[in-house]
Amino acid sequence: MQTEIDANLLAEGLVRVQREVDEVFDAFLPVPQDSRARLVEAMRYAAIGGGKRVRPLLLVSTAELFGVDRDAALRAACAVEAIHVYSLIHDDLPCMDDDDLRRGKPTVHKEFDEATAVLAGDSLHALAFEILSEQATSTDPFIRSELIATLGSASGMNGMAGGQMMDMMSEEEDYDLHTITRLQQLKTGALLAASVEMGAILGRVPPEGRVHLRNYARDIGLAFQIADDLLDYEGDEEKAGKALRKDEEQGKATFVSLMGVDKAREQARALVEQAIGHLASHGKDADMLRAVARYIVERDR
Repeated sequence: MQTEIDANLLAEGLVRVQREVDEVFDAFLPVPQDSRARLVEAMRYAAIGGGKRVRPLLLVSTAELFGVDRDAALRAACAVEAIHVYSLIHDDLPCMDDDDLRRGKPTVHKEFDEATAVLAGDSLHALAFEILSEQATSTDPFIRSELIATLGSASGMNGMAGGQMMDMMSEEEDYDLHTITRLQQLKTGALLAASVEMGAILGRVPPEGRVHLRNYARDIGLAFQIADDLLDYEGDEEKAGKALRKDEEQGKATFVSLMGVDKAREQARALVEQAIGHLASHGKDADMLRAVARYIVERDR
């Protein structure tokens, strides 16, 4: 019964936030009537009409716990998603993962060209901080500053980009479970954690009042990556919309290769239950965050 309730709640939440995120990106990315058009078309191709939008849903759902205006939360959510989309564009490039398929359609460098893909990623990165700097996101300059600092830290060498570098080096080095955990906390977990943190920042929750939310985000971030490793190992490429089993072919250490399938799945489920436990101080208003946590280990893409 609880699983069915979670599934219905999550489905409604994802459909709504997917539509809203597309609308915000559409408004931010009108195609200019000059030679920049190809760049903006590439940005729109990558940002609109695809993706699970887990990060925006996390941010908006956290913000709702503290009565934040939904339009302001959606702007911040699109800033996080812009960073996520830029990272996917760059990850797919021949100099990185060299992928031809993303979200069930050709990657940006295949649909357009490599130079356009690089510039589209760069421009989405810049757009994220432009959005956060505007008063429409928050009239409080201290809130805007903290949002920018949080997303910047989660995106750079101490977050997503640092984790990506560690991932690239894993082809040359033997990583143990501790190192893989650290890698994924940066590569995947940092933006998930920033989404939750930024929702609380918009809600004017002081740092000491966010500890339980940070713990929730830490646990779902790790569970998310373990689930990704399981999907890469045993998932369906058609459902995933991208090439799978590349880590195994490249000899990279993953949670699955180090722990085995059964223990990895068991660990992911334990992390989800632990994450949900961190929300004990909240009532039904946190049901969406609980549903997102459970979805992480049950998804098939």
